[in-house]
Parts: sequence; C-alpha cells; structure tokens
Amino acid sequence: MSVASSKAPSSTLGPATSQVPDAEGRFGEFGRRFVPETLMHALEELTVEYAKAKADPEFQKQLDGLLRTFVGRPNPLYFAERLTKECGGAQIYFKREDLNHTGAHKINNTIGQTLLTLRMGKKRVIAETGAGQHGVATATACARFGLPCVVYMGEEDIRRQKLNVFIMRTMGAEVRPVTSGSRTLRDAINEAMRDWMASVDDTHYILGSVVGPHPFPMIVRDFQSVIGRESRAQCLETTGRLPSEVVACVGGGSNSAGMFYPFVDDTDVELTGVEPGGRGPKPGDHAGTLSYGSKGILHGTYSYVLQDADGQTSDVHSISAGLDYPGVGPEHAYWKDTGRVRYLTIGDEQALATVRHVARTEGILPALESSHAIAYALDRAKQRPASDIIVVCLSGRGDKDVNEVARLTGQEL
Repeated sequence: MSVASSKAPSSTLGPATSQVPDAEGRFGEFGRRFVPETLMHALEELTVEYAKAKADPEFQKQLDGLLRTFVGRPNPLYFAERLTKECGGAQIYFKREDLNHTGAHKINNTIGQTLLTLRMGKKRVIAETGAGQHGVATATACARFGLPCVVYMGEEDIRRQKLNVFIMRTMGAEVRPVTSGSRTLRDAINEAMRDWMASVDDTHYILGSVVGPHPFPMIVRDFQSVIGRESRAQCLETTGRLPSEVVACVGGGSNSAGMFYPFVDDTDVELTGVEPGGRGPKPGDHAGTLSYGSKGILHGTYSYVLQDADGQTSDVHSISAGLDYPGVGPEHAYWKDTGRVRYLTIGDEQALATVRHVARTEGILPALESSHAIAYALDRAKQRPASDIIVVCLSGRGDKDVNEVARLTGQEL
C-alpha cells in the first residue's frame, strides 16, 4: 500500500465544502467545460433540464420509485463479522451496492440519466464502458424505457469482460468495439465523444463516471449520492454513531464520489480513496491518477491526469478494467487539494488475493474494483481500536471478473 502525497489544504482553497460546483462547473480550480462548440448547446440544455428535474417533485418521485422497485434500494449495510474478528481491530461494514439490479452501483446513475433523456425528448442513447457494468446498466435502463442504445467498449475490455458484453447484447444494445490506442476505457470515451458530436440533436450521452465537462460530474455525483446517504443513515441506525472512516475505490471516481459526498461536511469522518497501484509506481504500470498524476485537461474537464512531460496522456494499467483510466473526476481533485480525502494505492496482487479471501471468509465475491478498497480496509482495521467503525463501498459483485481471475490464477472454469 502506498500513500499519495496528501498535501495540506491550499491556502487559497480553504476547507472542502459540499456547496460545489458553482454555476460554471468549478470545483475550486477544477472542472468546467473544455469541449468543441458543437457540444456547448447540448451541455447547456442538459444543465437547464437537470436543474428543472432536481426541483420537480414528480421527477424525484419517479426516480425514487424506480430505485426502490427496479434497482432494489435500499441495499443493506452489512457487518463483516468474520473479517472484523480476523483483523482484531475496527469493525468493518460493507455497503452492498453489489446487490443492486445488474450487480453494481452504476444503475443508480443510468436510471436517473435515462429519465433526463426522456425529459429532453432525445430518441437515442450512447455510452462507454470499461468493466462493462456501466454498459450493462445503461443497456438495462434503455430496455426498460424502449430506447435504442449503443455502447462503446475497448477491445481489450471486451476480452476481459465477455459476460457483460453478452448481457448488453441480450438487453438489445449494440456494443461497438474500439480498436484505437490501448483499447480500454479512455479510447471508448474518445469514440463516444465523436459519436455525440455527430448526433447531438437526437442523442444523449450517458456518461458513466464523475468525469467529463460540466454538468456531468455534478449529475453523476448527485445520482450516486444515494450510496452515501443510505450508508450514513444506516450506520446511525445500526451503531448509534457515524463511521470513523469511509473507504471506496477510485478509477474515474463515481462510486467513491457518491459514497463520500454526503460525509464531506462531517469533518470527524475520515474519507479514503483507493486507486489502482497496478504492477508498481513506474509510468504505464498503474492508474493512480491522484497519487502520481499532475493537473491537466482530459475528456472536457480540468483535473488530475496521468501524462508525460509533453502533456500527452500516459498509458495506464490495472488488473481491473473498471479502474483502468488515466484521469479522475474534478471533485476528487478538489478533495485531494483541500485535504478532505486521502488517496493511496493498492496493487494488482493484493487486490487479486483479496477477492479470494473475502469470498472464503464472508461468502461474498467482490468485484476486482471493490477488492482494492477492501484490501486497504483490512490493513487499516488492524491499526484501529475495536470501538472504531470502517464502512467500505462494495461497489459491485465479482461475477464479471471470474474469467480474468481464473486466467490470472491459472485455473480453468
């Protein structure tokens, strides 16, 4: 485990607040829009429509109803009793996003954005996906409402995530392979952006993480904040107090943004984001953007980016397709520079070992993404007293990763 350079809060930023972004999409110095003119009207339209929807009781009623009856919320806050006993320190709880319909947190956002698509009168949806969970969630939401759906996915991720590709196609979505670049999430986003520029009049792009130009980071965070709101209320109900520390994995950063945001103003609660440390700190061997990156622009927003001395986006690596991305959401960059969230990395081998360990100890098969966060939490619990509480976002279930885990551990299915 390596700890990021969690520097002291900037004197110009001050303490972190939940009252961001501003009207221009700024999270401190991060965020905003850096996009071609052809997309500006669509982003303005989305900003206006989202503001109306947020204030519309009927929209909120419809969203809440679908989250309850279609997604299966609220999902439980689960006490990991055997892992806690084994660690001998802090109590460990899992927020069970893996129990949502489609098996991950991604469905929280796609249901909300599909409702926005209908409000705007758009007739077609596009999306991108890395691990496939956002693609499955988008295909599922589009099937629910009868919207045609195209999902861009890198060839390397298609190889790693065959099960999710099959599910997307079964739901009626078209999966378009992306063969450029590293053939992973970054390249899939590039292709989705190109499609959107050519079809913006009748198409909505359902971005899957808290990245991209304003208002996407805010919209995705808001739809995912149901994770943190439920966790906060359930922890108070179950234990009579707030957690000592909240932990989540960070790639683009959607499950962690949704988990952290409702706790930002609870300054006694420590927040920890776990990035993919991959094979090690050498450039190209990891995807720890906040741990090793520098400030720059990627996919329409200003944030931290993994880039070389010439400003070119670096190749990245992670055992987890869902964390294999060279950028991160601008709100995470803001939280890093204000010191509100601590970011560190967990490597491939420790994440892989954690999948098997959690399965055999708790009877839960976590996704490779989530296993990064759990691996840190297990180490951290040993350092804390038994009276402390650590809540981990178990962002998705591991079914999608079984082929890759079997291959990497030399087993046959």
